This record gives sequence, C-alpha cells and structure tokens, in this order.
Amino acid sequence: MKKQNLTEFTQFSEDKFTKRIIYREGATTAFVLNFAPGQKLPAHHHPGADLYLMVLSGFGEFTVDGEKLEVTAQDVLYAGGEEEMSFENTGEENVSLYVQLINIPDERYAKEI
Repeated sequence: MKKQNLTEFTQFSEDKFTKRIIYREGATTAFVLNFAPGQKLPAHHHPGADLYLMVLSGFGEFTVDGEKLEVTAQDVLYAGGEEEMSFENTGEENVSLYVQLINIPDERYAKEI
C-alpha cells in the first residue's frame, strides 16, 4: 500500500495549468490537475482509456463532445476515452481535479506538466 496526501500535488502556476502525478501503477495513472482562474485544458481525448475525475476545490466548466457541463467541488465524473473533452476554470478561485486514467493510451498521458 502507498499513502499520499493530495496537498503535496496541489501546485499552481500563473503561466498555465499544472499536472502532478500521484502514482503510476501498470496501466493506471492518478494525478491532480490545478487551474488558476481563467486557465484551460485544451480539447482532447484518451483513446481506449477510462477517465474518472473528482473536483477537489473550486468550480468550472467541462465541454464534452460539444456539450457544456458545469462542475463544483465534490462532483465526480466518468468519461470514456473516445469522448472529446476540455476544461476551463470559469471562477475566481483556484480549481483542483483528482484524475484516474485507466489504460493510458501512451506515455504522454503519464507525464507532469
């Protein structure tokens, strides 16, 4: 068993959103995405993967296959790998998302930003 504390992975940058890897075991990667107000995650998909997300703090808006979805702290989401998604921090406070990516498509998806 491994123990981590999410506060260690909650790191913000004024320049762009951050991605901090918590663990990577086999085909599963868990990480935290951190967004200052106005920062965005560009539209993308995760071919062949499953994505589980939890909004840890703040609120914002996902766009999934062209449909807008507002989220706030404690919301939990699932996205299939073929769904195209993006995220924007539309609020005035920082947002952190806990993410588990099952069956990572390739190594690019398991790197810190």
